[in-house]
Amino acid sequence: MATALEPTTFAVPEVRQTQMLIGGKWQDAASGKTFATVNPATEEIIAEVAEGDAADIDLAAQAARAAFESGPWATMDARDRGKLMTKLANLIEDNFDELAALESLDNGKPISDARAADLPLAIDCLHYYAGWADKIHGDTIPIRGDYFCYTRREPLGVCGQIIPWNFPMLMAAWKWGPALAAGCTIVMKPAEQTPLTCLRMGELAMEAGFPPGVINVVPGYGPTAGAAMVKHPGVDKIAFTGEHRTAQIIMADAAQTLKRLTFELGGKSPNIVFADADLDAAIAGAEFGLFFNQGQCCCAGSRLFVEESVHEEFVERIVERASSRVLGNPFDAKTTQGPQVDQDQFEKILGYIEKGKEQGAACVTGGNRFGDKGYFVEPTIFTGVTDDMAIATDEIFGPVMNILSFKDFDEVVERANNTQFGLAAAVWTRDVQKAHRIANSVRAGTVWVNCYDVFDAAAPFGGFKMSGMGRELGEAALANYTESKTVTMSLG
Repeated sequence: MATALEPTTFAVPEVRQTQMLIGGKWQDAASGKTFATVNPATEEIIAEVAEGDAADIDLAAQAARAAFESGPWATMDARDRGKLMTKLANLIEDNFDELAALESLDNGKPISDARAADLPLAIDCLHYYAGWADKIHGDTIPIRGDYFCYTRREPLGVCGQIIPWNFPMLMAAWKWGPALAAGCTIVMKPAEQTPLTCLRMGELAMEAGFPPGVINVVPGYGPTAGAAMVKHPGVDKIAFTGEHRTAQIIMADAAQTLKRLTFELGGKSPNIVFADADLDAAIAGAEFGLFFNQGQCCCAGSRLFVEESVHEEFVERIVERASSRVLGNPFDAKTTQGPQVDQDQFEKILGYIEKGKEQGAACVTGGNRFGDKGYFVEPTIFTGVTDDMAIATDEIFGPVMNILSFKDFDEVVERANNTQFGLAAAVWTRDVQKAHRIANSVRAGTVWVNCYDVFDAAAPFGGFKMSGMGRELGEAALANYTESKTVTMSLG
């Protein structure tokens, strides 16, 4: 199993901001309350952060409304909005080392992952949407009669955005990018487990020159700050990334004000390996598709279907790869797996591992806590998994791989679709016809062919079924933040 590591190779960053950003000013919570954000690798408190609630959400919504309806943001040329977004992206790049370290500190992910994925993707996302700012436009429509008819795409308004803890900075960029490009204003609630990089991004946004009230950041808890945002009559839209049960609560609470809603939710994504696949690539892709970010990915390939004739070889080889993963200090460049984000998640994952064993699956590697400090879980693989086991139906959100055997194409398609989720899927095969048939047949918002977890700011991402509504990224995300207005003028 994994072994202890050498001393750290990256410095722990300074925490620069723990207050909330409202109307361009940094301030304590109206209640004066704070909450602790904890280093999941050491279980030590990093900092005390201002704890927002309904009073702070109200102030932020008012500030966002004022910025949307009056002041420089309301009258700013679209191209100038894009320039501000570009400046923010450049400032993030200028502070790359600090932000990567801060993300690793607060979330627990290996700093090598933050540097290779989170930061570059966040920067690219903001650059991408900066380019869209002056390209959002309507159409002219040749209607009957002596009329001139055209449409305008206008910003939706004040947008409440609630982001998760697994990719804190990247999720902020995914939400800020299309909203700012469209001309909306923002009230964001970062996850209480990981508020620090979002607050630092707020500082950089102020440095970039965003007018007061355009971006507001209110840390806090879901039942208080989050619920207040959803119910606030001055918030026009909620964009939420997280767990589907929370989305159900949001949908019910938003009914009173008929807010626009978009959800990017969880998954139980099938990763299908046919016998004719390049097994070297499939094994590497399956490991990455499940264990990346400690398994804390909404699109993790957590149901790994392997064709019978190569099942035994596949299991043997992927167990070897998983067992060689290096757990430990996230600030060591050699670390490939960090801790889970907090104690609740840590205990949830260990609970599912026990359920897997109780229900008859074979735990062929891992299955235990790693070390005696921090929320580390060994990379775990189960075989002999059946479709009705809890580990095969529920989103575990941890480093737990379930390998299921299948016989033929029709069987695996039926089983892959036998889930309430539909976020992502993958297929590994050298047969191009088979690949396209899987892509056509599996009910999921993204299908990867001979690859996994390939993301780009231009490619839409979102789910079918209980995995969400609406799309993040690409031109598609702009629809989440715009209203279409029809204008008809008489020419007679």
